[in-house]
Amino acid sequence: MPTATVSGQPIAFDDSGGDGPVVLFAHGFLMDRTMFGPQVEELTPDFRCVTFDERGFGGTPVTGRFDYWDLADDAVGLLDHLGVERAVIAGMSQGGFVALRAALRHPDRVAGLVLIDTDAGVDDEETREGYRQMFGTWREQGPIAPIVETLADLILGPDPELRRAWIERWREIDPAAIEIPVACLLDRGDVSDRLDEIRCPVLIVHGEDDESIPIERAERVAAGLPDCRGLVRVPGAMHAPVLSHPEVVNPPLRAFLEEVTVRT
Repeated sequence: MPTATVSGQPIAFDDSGGDGPVVLFAHGFLMDRTMFGPQVEELTPDFRCVTFDERGFGGTPVTGRFDYWDLADDAVGLLDHLGVERAVIAGMSQGGFVALRAALRHPDRVAGLVLIDTDAGVDDEETREGYRQMFGTWREQGPIAPIVETLADLILGPDPELRRAWIERWREIDPAAIEIPVACLLDRGDVSDRLDEIRCPVLIVHGEDDESIPIERAERVAAGLPDCRGLVRVPGAMHAPVLSHPEVVNPPLRAFLEEVTVRT
């Protein structure tokens, strides 16, 4: 597993290599870079696929408090490390928060965005309080069955193999290690009023049954973007259709990438 050091922060990543246009994948909260395995397999070798672990997950440690602007800088810093001038950034949930901020702060580095089950806004206070209680229990008691089973319901849906694989990973997370990532998630700012600044082409993909970020929020994001190329609705999918429904996600993803990378 290669590691880049970006402004003193180690970043674990994988790079498929090759001469194709670059796609940088940013994962969701509690996930890691491997969640995009079905997409990397589909797109390589036509595209150079780079996946990375965001701070606090996978092989990337937490070195201090951070926000999603910092993670956006991590993403662009990784591109610098790899000698990549521009990339399409595909972000799922938390990764979408990162992708939006990368496009706002570094517009010349972002050739396009793929926003997967994400939002530009923030959760209401009732939702945030529910997460505070859940992760407070996680810190006190560890990733106990009621918590990880609820997360599997929300993120993955009913597939037993997917659930088993990710629940095993969640049970390996140090409860103390999630405090700072949770604070970043719950205290993030609202960038909805800046969507009109994002001029690059955007594809939105969203599970129709997503309860964590209902699809109506994706519709609002689509309406606020100057160059949204479409909203792909994934029937029956919860919060991570890239894992649960790759056969639905991958064809429009490839079509979008082929369209926008020809023009860049």
